[in-house]
Amino acid sequence: MADLVLPQIEAYAAAHSLPESPARRALREETERTMEFARMLVGPLEGAFLHVMARLVQATRILEIGMFTGYSALCFAEALPDEGRVITCEVDKASAALARRFFAQSPHGRKIEIRMGPALETLAGLQGPFDLIFIDADKLNYLNYYRRAMELLSPRGVILIDNVLWDGEVLHDSSSDDRTTAIQELNRAVACDTSVTAMLATIRDGILVITPTPSTHAVR
Repeated sequence: MADLVLPQIEAYAAAHSLPESPARRALREETERTMEFARMLVGPLEGAFLHVMARLVQATRILEIGMFTGYSALCFAEALPDEGRVITCEVDKASAALARRFFAQSPHGRKIEIRMGPALETLAGLQGPFDLIFIDADKLNYLNYYRRAMELLSPRGVILIDNVLWDGEVLHDSSSDDRTTAIQELNRAVACDTSVTAMLATIRDGILVITPTPSTHAVR
């Protein structure tokens, strides 16, 4: 992953943000030791952002599309009240096995429910509303995930979409990479969607923060 923000600046920001819990730190370190694509972790700074966003919307029900080894799911679970729940989607069995092991060691792990299988199939069977929906799965389906997320979102909820700067590749208009093209399409669709208010935050690899416009979002 390219350094879109100077590493020194990111380290300074992380040092002055919500610190990692011992459970999240242990999970991150194990992921970095054992998983081939450990860079897929959201990391401490983005994890703090996710945690704070869950608290800001006073979430009790969160949907995560793309879990990897469970770091972001734990960020959310730690922000939830005792009765809160995170439903998280994953397809990779090895990633899920590592996640389950660390969820079992955390007092917040019981708030997390893993749904295995293709995310679009899982989403088709879910009922809203969700107070926060985090999208961080296969990029080719980002627009499909966004459309379904809007159907499942609470009127007061927020959608967060990760990797929307895609190492800066979104700046290239004529990309030959299908994933870059898909992310560019998503970013344009959100920017043109009058039913939402959105901003693209330059945290790590870019996060879209999307909330329904009150006058246009019907109660579902």
